[in-house]
Amino acid sequence: MKHDRQFDPCYGSPVEIQSGIRRLTAQNPGPFTFHGTNTYLLGTRRLVVVDPGPALPDHTESILKAADGAEIEAILVSHTHVDHSPGARLLQKQTGAPIVGCGPHRAARDLAANEINPLDASGDKEHQPDRQLEDGDLFSAQELSLETVATPGHTANHLCFALEGTDLLLSADHVMAWSTSIVAPPDGNMRDYMASIDTLLSRSEETYLPGHGGLVVKARSYVEDLKRHRLQRETAILDQLRENRKTIPQIVEALYADIDRALHPAAGLSVFAHLEDLCSRDLVTAAPSLTLDATYRLS
Repeated sequence: MKHDRQFDPCYGSPVEIQSGIRRLTAQNPGPFTFHGTNTYLLGTRRLVVVDPGPALPDHTESILKAADGAEIEAILVSHTHVDHSPGARLLQKQTGAPIVGCGPHRAARDLAANEINPLDASGDKEHQPDRQLEDGDLFSAQELSLETVATPGHTANHLCFALEGTDLLLSADHVMAWSTSIVAPPDGNMRDYMASIDTLLSRSEETYLPGHGGLVVKARSYVEDLKRHRLQRETAILDQLRENRKTIPQIVEALYADIDRALHPAAGLSVFAHLEDLCSRDLVTAAPSLTLDATYRLS
């Protein structure tokens, strides 16, 4: 599928998306964060700050500078990865604003025997919201209202937020224009992710404000492409199993031969998520247990 990697982070300076909506990008670039985490400032006289990012004091100061004296009414958090939620606590110390949104960090499932969580360090275990939002909840602020859209998959507690009265959805890390999202068990779950893709396809929003990179435009068409891409990847993994490639490294070597080998571990996590889903549907078996180093076969 085609991604849009044209993006200027404008570090330290707010970028106006439209009246009452600005984006600040934290200076935490990397292979999983692209140019950095996007923080959104919603409102004019009283603000809602969405995903204040990692625990970077400079980014917190940029948020306060962009607020320019306007009251920060609430701090909204989409999910508990360390590039999204720890900044909420820094900002709360400065403003006293309540932290609202996703619940505490949790895995999508328990660890299997002898399994380790390869992305354990990426989870923000200290996050405790003042108000936890669930699917369908409406969060009303002074100048705007946001509908909560539960989208588990990237993390078990991932939320998107639809801005009432507009065509905009804050899609966090569920859908981004620059890349597909990482879905890595046990924190992430591919079956949940695909169900959440269908949730978004049932909605009408056509412009997404993602957690990294630029806007997702013509969003429904893009999400349809994203779903098709994931299903094609599933088929390709089944084909590799038919060709007697039984381990995740063997499958990654065949399917991701054209990408930087430094990204192969991340690709392996994505393959693992697909294999976990296929095992849950009794299409594939894992021996001795469902782990990254298991041997996989068609059922």
